[in-house]
Amino acid sequence: MSMKKRAIEGIVIAGSLVILAGVAQNADIVEAQAATAEPATELAMNGRAGVTADLDTVEEKAYEDISVMAADIEHTEVAKVGAAEAAVVEEEQPTEEEIAWQSRLMADVNEFLYVRAEGNEEAEIVGKLYKGDVAEIVECGDEWTHVTSGNVDGYVKNSYCLFGEDALAYANANFDVEAEIQTNGLRVRREASEDAPVLTAVSTGTTLTVDTEAETVEGWVPVSYDGETAYVSAEYVTTDLALGEAVTIAEEREAQARAAAEAAKSAQVPSSGTVQNAPVAASVDDVTLLAALIQCEAGNESYEGQVAVGAVVMNRVRSGGYPGSVSGVIYQPSQFGPAGRGMVASVAANGPKASCIQAAQAALGGADNTGGATCFRNVSCGHAGVVIGNHVFW
Repeated sequence: MSMKKRAIEGIVIAGSLVILAGVAQNADIVEAQAATAEPATELAMNGRAGVTADLDTVEEKAYEDISVMAADIEHTEVAKVGAAEAAVVEEEQPTEEEIAWQSRLMADVNEFLYVRAEGNEEAEIVGKLYKGDVAEIVECGDEWTHVTSGNVDGYVKNSYCLFGEDALAYANANFDVEAEIQTNGLRVRREASEDAPVLTAVSTGTTLTVDTEAETVEGWVPVSYDGETAYVSAEYVTTDLALGEAVTIAEEREAQARAAAEAAKSAQVPSSGTVQNAPVAASVDDVTLLAALIQCEAGNESYEGQVAVGAVVMNRVRSGGYPGSVSGVIYQPSQFGPAGRGMVASVAANGPKASCIQAAQAALGGADNTGGATCFRNVSCGHAGVVIGNHVFW
């Protein structure tokens, strides 16, 4: 073999190595290209021009294959990224319920939160947002938020509220789901079947508590009825969280007046040791303040013990020997320790317990089970008097 032929072969081998390096990610293509190369004898017959032409052809084909591979890889990667982005977008889409709750809040309190005419603590009280009530956000500020709820339009302090998703989570964790009946004569059945025994029939507007722990059956809603799980047709009910709306001060006063009237009627046939005095006109603040004192002094006592504390305050108001108002009696110096230490004001701001509010309304309505007492202490003091729970009254 001549030196010239060896030189040509060297060129071919060198060119092949360059091509192999360029297509190292696809050995099959490189192998195919190597297979198309002509043997040394054929290259020798075609001469140098043939070698150059074949080499150019191989290189062009290799570059084409590499370009196709790159395009395929890019297309695949773009598809993967697109799919990943789509998955993220799909995952982050909020539900209709979550969207609705983005503009809502709830009061995180034991009983109620005051709604004021303006965003400051000295502003007029226009309503109350009770525990379990929902308000729509009009405008959210740094410390106060403008809300509407029911017939109430005013401001609540942010530090006592839960907003958006937090409010929704709180509602789901603490309140029942109700099924409201949308037709008359809807049958409540023992099982989720039209052939199941009928327990009762309910009319439009009736609400039943949804049994969220019961087995779900398509087309039926499990409800609690008479201590057991029953089912109603999903076609004729709507379900929602059992939440309420704020009440105005006027609405609150009307409700208190009705409660006081009922308490007065009950007190006309008193239990042993209970008398009925004349009711005392009182404002919403008086009821709240008296209930707050009752909670501080007898929050863990029986209802009778709570009424007794309220009766002591009202007996003082009527006596003429003490200030003539609820607030005057409660805040008279050195009389009620919780009032002097600021505990009464704190409970009033957060909202007293329901039983204490009821006891305050009864006392304001004239109920007295202490025998006219104007003082009380812990029973361990040994003082003579009427013992109710852990206190003695005289």
